[in-house]
Amino acid sequence: MGTAAAKLFAVAVVLQWSLGGAALAANASPSKPSENAAPALVVPIQTGVWTHALSAYQPPKYPANFTHFEYVNPSAPKGGKLRLANPDRRSSFDKLNPFTIKGVAPAAMEIFVFERLGTFAMDEPKSMYGLLAESMFVAPDLSSISFRIHPLARFSNGDPVLPDDVIDSFNRLKGKLVLPTYGSPLLGVERAVSVDTKTVRFDLKERSIDIIFTLGDMPIFSRKWGAGKPLSEVVTDQPIASGPYIISSMKMPSRFELQLNPKYWAKDLPARRGHFNFEQIVYRMYKDRDVGREAFKAGEFDILRELSARSYARQHTGPKWDSGQIIKSRLGVDTGAMLQAINLNLRLPRFQDVRVREAISLAWDFENYNRLGTFVRANSMFNNTPFAAEGLPSAAELALLEPFRASLPKEVFGTAFRAPRNDTHPNALRENLKRAAKLLSEAGWNIAADGKLRNAKGEAFSIEFLEPSSPGRFVEFERNLKILGIEFKERLVDFALFRKRLEVFDYDMIIIVEGKFTLPNPSNLRQSYGSKEADQKASFNYRGVKSRAVDALIERIKAATTMDELTDASRALDRVVMWNHWQIPMLFTRSEPTSYWNKFGIPNVKARFFSVDTLLDVHSLPWPLWTWWDKSLDTQPIAK
Repeated sequence: MGTAAAKLFAVAVVLQWSLGGAALAANASPSKPSENAAPALVVPIQTGVWTHALSAYQPPKYPANFTHFEYVNPSAPKGGKLRLANPDRRSSFDKLNPFTIKGVAPAAMEIFVFERLGTFAMDEPKSMYGLLAESMFVAPDLSSISFRIHPLARFSNGDPVLPDDVIDSFNRLKGKLVLPTYGSPLLGVERAVSVDTKTVRFDLKERSIDIIFTLGDMPIFSRKWGAGKPLSEVVTDQPIASGPYIISSMKMPSRFELQLNPKYWAKDLPARRGHFNFEQIVYRMYKDRDVGREAFKAGEFDILRELSARSYARQHTGPKWDSGQIIKSRLGVDTGAMLQAINLNLRLPRFQDVRVREAISLAWDFENYNRLGTFVRANSMFNNTPFAAEGLPSAAELALLEPFRASLPKEVFGTAFRAPRNDTHPNALRENLKRAAKLLSEAGWNIAADGKLRNAKGEAFSIEFLEPSSPGRFVEFERNLKILGIEFKERLVDFALFRKRLEVFDYDMIIIVEGKFTLPNPSNLRQSYGSKEADQKASFNYRGVKSRAVDALIERIKAATTMDELTDASRALDRVVMWNHWQIPMLFTRSEPTSYWNKFGIPNVKARFFSVDTLLDVHSLPWPLWTWWDKSLDTQPIAK
């Protein structure tokens, strides 16, 4: 194709995407949700045509005939063993089903065993390519999305993946005692319909691109897995799934082994070429992070993503690093960072006054905590992105905020939130604590004769900080709170109890890391901040936020049809969340601090949006685990 023709073709593709493919819709779909479909809406996604990929606000990067993603080596050798540790707070496991509330499943299940209808690219903000579904069709009025199952798609038992399996997965994921992160988003779906032997259609109650991407990312399993039982009763049944690995052995509660399925159906698909290059994957669970670090140094596992800045600076050193046996690297990422924050439980009366919450926030000394200079202070719920509020609100932001003025702090309508600093001059911390004492007094809390902060009823102000892994991190915070007359108690619990107490909201104060993102996700935002979720056990609204303004702004994010609309609604929400002081914003990082044994072949092109060893969300897919390989097996240069 000549240059002029290529440009013309590219323009045609963009126009087709931006107009929703309406001109091709008449003969494109074998099934329509209704005979009187509404006219095409203005939406930031392609509609009305069968397509290999769906992308928000821009055309997909990879065309229908693409051969592999740029951030893989399509010729990577297969073989060797990858040894891993528990990547998060899970220090043991007692089940194999990762979708239900009760019990703890290994992280490996979601990462390596269960697959979705689509997979997200790690170098685009929000583009989903067909996986179990070879193509997808979104109705012009967003009333439905259809998936055409790939003819090669197979479960681990050899059965073909059929629409009935997709429908069964959908129905069981909506059942009781399923984690809200899976079940809640599916409430926006009216029903799932088997159109023919290869096509399933979801009719939507919520007409939004959010629910469309949610369905594409829904995990699929065989209807024979725990057949006849609700999902909550499927505990240690061997999964019948379509992922690249199958369980080869396990020893509860601490050891787990996977084997690459030699009959993995998708190994030659463009969306999977160059992925899953280790023949064996072995997990060993460690109850203590310090023990885990020593085990890593001894060679018991291969990759260590460090959660502690102090440990990364002081403990990721030594002869093995000096000799090159272990590589230390801050793997940069382009993803935005949601809040890592100390969450206050608003369900407790003493935290319901915004002045009290701000006072507690003033006692946290970020500059002292970050004396190694590793982190950046979080001033937004959308850190490191254009969606973070800046300066004064725009006219569009004010229009969204004005209906709720009476219920919002006046600061929401002023300059964007910036956390207090303690390094501007020698007495900065003292002045911040004086302001905190004044706020507490205005809220009815004053120092009594015994030196404790008490209200008019004589009740002392105390805070219990629930900690599952790293006690002793907040010595300065405890000291500053004591100056204010607040008793700070740290309670160390194992992860199982920690999770149980989170499920029933039995805590005063906890640290929550809300993960990373590329575009604000209204479903995730609703789970963390929605009023309905505040009283739903096991929800992610750990703070207990109930705000009409927040609910309305999340809906505006969901309804955005342009990037400008998305940005305005997100910035308005950011102002509301940050100026209400529902949390003490901590920090974020633009990298994944990591050490790994020098055994890996690594693709020439690095992914942009990824995590190292966890599947935090659809835009934090584990690039190293999925695309690196055992370099001792190299027999040829990396394919370009």
